[in-house]
Amino acid sequence: MTQCHAKKALFRYGVTLFLCTFAAMKITFLGTGTSCGVPQVGCTCPVCTSTDPHDDRLRSSVLVDTAHNHLLIDCGPDFRQQMRRQPFRKLDAILITHEHFDHVGGLDELLPFCVFGPIDIYAEQRVCDALQQRLSYLFREPMPGGGIPQLRLHTIDERPFDLNGDTIVPIRLMHGRLPILGYRIADTAYLTDVSTIPESEFCKLQQLDTLILDALRNWEHPSHETLDDALAHIARLQPRQALLTHICHHFGRHADIEPTLPANVRIAYDGLQICCNDTKNYT
Repeated sequence: MTQCHAKKALFRYGVTLFLCTFAAMKITFLGTGTSCGVPQVGCTCPVCTSTDPHDDRLRSSVLVDTAHNHLLIDCGPDFRQQMRRQPFRKLDAILITHEHFDHVGGLDELLPFCVFGPIDIYAEQRVCDALQQRLSYLFREPMPGGGIPQLRLHTIDERPFDLNGDTIVPIRLMHGRLPILGYRIADTAYLTDVSTIPESEFCKLQQLDTLILDALRNWEHPSHETLDDALAHIARLQPRQALLTHICHHFGRHADIEPTLPANVRIAYDGLQICCNDTKNYT
């Protein structure tokens, strides 16, 4: 990292700390990588051999802190490693986007957080069914000394629902041929693993402060947006700030790509914290 880039990064960090003191919401990126993570095992490309920590990506997940909740969106196989970097506190709920392993493979690691009580998990019916089938032992009555987390599944659909005072707005997305969910909380939307956004859902994405969006790589993929696709959606929705996530090693090095992006677009990286405003009271 050059001295100029280091100064810019330090300035951004200071501004973030100041603004998050007054922000309605804080997002912590636990992971920003695709299903294989970055670096990808066995690969010697410039990204996978980069010494820049911005290019080291665990599987995608975020923590969301509001005035009412400490939420987790997705719980992938890197969850334990990710949470060792965070203060240990109660998780009020987990929102699941879909049932692929890189988004649910860490559910067994929730056991330490059950000292605060059972953990509520929100997902659509198909996802709940898949979890109960693939991880059935997590949803049976625990055996004495079994060491199984206490998880409570809640079935949701595309209708908004209340969660301890926060309105959660599910967003229907397509991940190739698989229908999945993104989530809007206040004026922030988290849309990962997107290949297309149905036209009917754009009405839920108006007047965003912050848009977090899938941008896998720079050429077409059957179940993910490209960088150009993501930038087109950002240009249409015009959020104050946009963050790119679920990035693979073909995307390019962080330091090479970020300077080419529009002023309101950044590449998310593991450990990044951003503040989000809620000034338009979306419902």
